[in-house]
Amino acid sequence: MRYATLIALMALLPLGAAPAAAHATLDRSDPPVGSTVATAPSALTLTFTQNLEPAFSTIEVRDERGARVDTGKAQVDPGNRRLLRVGLRGLSPGRYSVRWRVLSVDTHKTEGNFAFRVGR
Repeated sequence: MRYATLIALMALLPLGAAPAAAHATLDRSDPPVGSTVATAPSALTLTFTQNLEPAFSTIEVRDERGARVDTGKAQVDPGNRRLLRVGLRGLSPGRYSVRWRVLSVDTHKTEGNFAFRVGR
């Protein structure tokens, strides 16, 4: 009886191993997540694992007081639709928080946040 149960379970394993629907996850950022950069960047660039829908993909960058320091609407790069960029105002030394929300071309929404520092 145990042998028959083991054979039945092994036959079902491929069904449980089917890949889940993919979502656009953050692959890398510039400045990097959690980094300290010596020079204030003029833009923040996020690269995702899937192409993005420009109308529904956003980035907000805030200083330690909670004031927005990005220059407005984030833009998906027309030559690389996995890349989302927003300009930054002249950043002073300090900690900055980033919050992003994206919609991938497969209609899945993802969001996340991280921080980086300028200066020491």
